[in-house]
Amino acid sequence: MIDDSARCPCGSGDLLGGCCGPILAGVPAPTAERLMRSRYTAFALHDVEHLRRSWHPSTMPSDLDLDRDLVWRRLLILDRVAGGPFDREGVVEFEAFWREGDARGSLRERSRFVREGRAWLYLDGEVL
Repeated sequence: MIDDSARCPCGSGDLLGGCCGPILAGVPAPTAERLMRSRYTAFALHDVEHLRRSWHPSTMPSDLDLDRDLVWRRLLILDRVAGGPFDREGVVEFEAFWREGDARGSLRERSRFVREGRAWLYLDGEVL
């Protein structure tokens, strides 16, 4: 884990302690986008616990093994539909850039989120 005074990996420009850090620690994300950003940060920091906690039980894989050699470099939010504090569902489209050794690439996904009680959960995504 990185220090709360470091820049947040999600690319918001904020410090981790004022951005994704509290969500990784268990504070509910106020929007689908904030949950998506925290999940990107969790992948970047290899935080399997947060990924499992923020995944809807109906779609969560039984095994979640993160590749330690894969380095997530940058996140771009391309679109968002609903997913606000008063919505029940939301969609966030993003592109996440990665590096593994000499290989570089990106993952573009349109992710669906649902809110249950105060908690936003990742439901599934369509890779574009």
